[in-house]
Amino acid sequence: MRIKQEHSRFRQIVRGQIKKNLRKYISKGELLGRQGKNTISIPLPQIEIPRFRYGTKNTGGTGQGEGDVGDAVQQGDPDQPGQGGEAGDKPGEHGLEIEVDLGELAEILGEELQLPHIEPRGEKQIATEKDKYSGIRRVGPESLRHFKRTYRAALKRQLASGLYSHKNPVIVPISEDKRYRSWKTTTIPQSNAVIIYMMDVSGSMGDEQKEIVRIESFWIDTWLRSQYKGIQSRYIIHDATAREVDAHTFFHTRESGGTMISSAYRLAQKIVEEEYPIEQWNIYPFHFSDGDNWSQDDTNRCMNILRDFMLPKSNVFCYGQVESPYGSGQFLKDLQQVFPDDERLILSEIHDKDAIVQSIKDFLGKGR
Repeated sequence: MRIKQEHSRFRQIVRGQIKKNLRKYISKGELLGRQGKNTISIPLPQIEIPRFRYGTKNTGGTGQGEGDVGDAVQQGDPDQPGQGGEAGDKPGEHGLEIEVDLGELAEILGEELQLPHIEPRGEKQIATEKDKYSGIRRVGPESLRHFKRTYRAALKRQLASGLYSHKNPVIVPISEDKRYRSWKTTTIPQSNAVIIYMMDVSGSMGDEQKEIVRIESFWIDTWLRSQYKGIQSRYIIHDATAREVDAHTFFHTRESGGTMISSAYRLAQKIVEEEYPIEQWNIYPFHFSDGDNWSQDDTNRCMNILRDFMLPKSNVFCYGQVESPYGSGQFLKDLQQVFPDDERLILSEIHDKDAIVQSIKDFLGKGR
């Protein structure tokens, strides 16, 4: 019991440290690359207990040897090599790394940013079947034989028939003693979601802008995966044309050339139409760009796709504009003008890494 209490207290301390440093973890991207399948390794500062360090006797130093009260302590000569600079044989001070479940990390994110839990839109659920052991029966496969029930039935039979001997208490089950677990199949509703990430990889989107997208996408993924039982992520990159790629390619591709945003929206529309019926899926498109587009005609095509398909089909459509020295930022202004009060469209300006926290809150703060 004492060990459990100490472990619980330790986890509370760890949780407090993570929450305290969460905004730093987000803005600096410190957790990327530390992720496992269901956990993430989080660096925490080592807590040191203050203690005295004793020196060697008769070696001089402050308070020893010649000198008067009030004399300044002499500084070492910066041009001379230090006396303690040689390699030693003692271990250095190290930080502490803690494995934290991604679900718990999502809880901390939700608490710190005050994110509401998401209500799945409409009836977008897939019914899954689950076998549940619910009783005992006399027939079944040997793999489901219930040992205790079988033993009990055999013991009762031998006691009732007078075959049980206290001097030789051997219980031998026969066929009529055997008991097996029985099950029934139940239908369980399971909420499902798909996240469609789209990113402009044209020449005006540099490494810093892509790193911002990478950091923000990690935290968006972490939160949404805590809200849905089944979730998939799809990745689209575009310049003048769009194509679907895997996650690694999405975050590390370097392209050049012009930008036609409608190419990404058309591909996202095709993916949704062919694979994600809205009766069964909650749909979350996220588009990141520096706001440049090839022409006003292409911007108009984007607005039509959003109005006629993406907004009606999506829980929310999120557009994050990453500031770039080469981008005009015009696309966000166009969206604001065409959809001034549409709650299905969420816009966010991401000036730098410090703005990621607010952008996450913009996107996820409505609980849709």
